[in-house]
Amino acid sequence: MIINIRNKFSSPKQLITFAVAVLVGVLVLLPLMWMFATSLRVPQESLRLPPSLIPKLPLLWSNYGKVFTTLPFFKFFINSFTVAFVAMCIQLFFSAMAAFALVRIPFKGAQMVLLLILAGMMVPAQVTIIPLFIMMSKIGLYDSLYALILPNMVFPLAVFLLRQFMATIPLSYDEAAYMDGAGRFTIFFQIILPMVRSSLAVAGIMHFLLVWNDFFRPLIFITSQRYMTLPLGLYTLNGFMGNGSTSVILAGVVLSIIPPALLYAFGQKYIIEGTAAGGIKG
Repeated sequence: MIINIRNKFSSPKQLITFAVAVLVGVLVLLPLMWMFATSLRVPQESLRLPPSLIPKLPLLWSNYGKVFTTLPFFKFFINSFTVAFVAMCIQLFFSAMAAFALVRIPFKGAQMVLLLILAGMMVPAQVTIIPLFIMMSKIGLYDSLYALILPNMVFPLAVFLLRQFMATIPLSYDEAAYMDGAGRFTIFFQIILPMVRSSLAVAGIMHFLLVWNDFFRPLIFITSQRYMTLPLGLYTLNGFMGNGSTSVILAGVVLSIIPPALLYAFGQKYIIEGTAAGGIKG
């Protein structure tokens, strides 16, 4: 065993890096382990100190059943998925076109436009929530899924990532396509988009998770239970007076993180490739 470890790590620096990575991984997993363990406890054991990562027997799997009987969990799931998926697809299309224009179509002020787009990342959602609330109310979209989809159709970070990746693609591809009679839309859809699939996956996964976990906007825009997303719906488990069962609440949280975890597990290859490629050229 010791020989295998020595063969795997050729220098003490690599061994220390691996040990630190393992330590960080354990620290990240500890809250998740506590959350899962607490979801199987009786409410009286939920906030026991010191916290325990191993629940006492018998395990209360019925806490998960209470999540489905207490609230329309599948309806909240469908709402969250619809908002996150539709917003992700639309923003990827807009972000890819914006990045293509910034890199492949020369025009004056391109850098200024990019700076303005990046400046959008510095504006907190709380700053724009009042104008958005007034706008959604006046156009009749308040208390609907459209009120959650429309503000999430723009994602400045996706424009930046795609722009960085497209900047690494030689312009000779465009020139050869122009000589063959291709237009800009043909170049965009048939040449550039297939080459930036990994960055599209990164931007899509990041945006999907951002919208999936959003609690602030649904809290402001949604009042009807039929339009609630998972974060807002799970909040109702806390009860009107905050007397809900912590174990049942955490059971709902465990169920809600399964789709993002699966999405990240299957897309981590593209996340690594796209993130690395996005920083190659400025």
